[in-house]
Amino acid sequence: MYRVNPIALWGIFAVALVVACAWSLVTGALHIPSRELVAVLKQGLGFSAAEPVPLHLEITLLQIRLPRLVMALLVGAALALSGAAIQGLFRNPLADPGLIGVSSGAALGAVSIIVLGDTLFSSWVWLSGRWALPIAAFVASLITTLVIYRIATRSGYTQVATLLLAGIAINAIAGAATGLLTFIADDSELRSITFWSMGSLTQSSWQDVAAMLPFILIPLLLLPLFAPALNGFLMGEAVAEHLGFPIRWVKRCIILLTAMAVGAAVAFSGVIGFLGLVVPHLLRLVIGPDHRLLLPASALCGALLLTVADMFARTVVAPAELPIGLIMAIIGGPFFLALLLSPALKPGGVA
Repeated sequence: MYRVNPIALWGIFAVALVVACAWSLVTGALHIPSRELVAVLKQGLGFSAAEPVPLHLEITLLQIRLPRLVMALLVGAALALSGAAIQGLFRNPLADPGLIGVSSGAALGAVSIIVLGDTLFSSWVWLSGRWALPIAAFVASLITTLVIYRIATRSGYTQVATLLLAGIAINAIAGAATGLLTFIADDSELRSITFWSMGSLTQSSWQDVAAMLPFILIPLLLLPLFAPALNGFLMGEAVAEHLGFPIRWVKRCIILLTAMAVGAAVAFSGVIGFLGLVVPHLLRLVIGPDHRLLLPASALCGALLLTVADMFARTVVAPAELPIGLIMAIIGGPFFLALLLSPALKPGGVA
């Protein structure tokens, strides 16, 4: 297949991302002219505008749309980068954080805090405060990932078929536990649980961005450093070990970082499926399997895709909003079916 110059591709993604960000800020139930956007951003940065901006436009941009945009960028980059790392680690293009149960495990942790935060986990919520939800989602996603990895690993080697089957089982178990919590939840808790089940960025705020940022930023900075090791994993764990990579330490670090990123993303945006599956696989077909190029490109493309999807979620049925998880399911579901039917898909390897 024809390979695209990765530098040119990054440039295209960067330009498209800037355009998508600007378009997202001015588009919505309340249309904001581009000149007003520039004036509000200048005021937000401390510069004086040529003429005063209406207060309602300033509040809409700085307190509603801008934090939501930043949240979309962070969540999209985190999920796509985690998907690329998980696929490289397990050497399979189907190893999406959602498909192998990591996202559902993180959602279970978040829903547990929502429903049981005033009773069973009241002490934990009191101690951790605003961090209770993301930490619970992170711990749950980490436990889920470790359980799946343990089940799928025999004699130090990961069985891909077992991995996917274990993910199906974990998804079912986490879904059943979430359903039980939904059964005992009250009306206000049910509304919050609905948010997790369908995914949404509606309630994003600067406080949420600040709380999520450390959990997202650390994996975004550290996961690309494992690109050489992931390239070694493409040839098999035994070969990677002979090349000098500490495979057990690499596995644990990647699992920890992906669990951190996915847990934080699910904690603040709900379950957004298929993003970690679609983006890395498409990029792998275009720029090749080299993780030194694939990982940063996945983060950039994931941020772009979720920004565009969120913009459509806000505008397709305006003034109402579609859950962004539904938008991604509409995109990812057909792609997943096409991937399963593709003759290029090789069991146990990356297509």
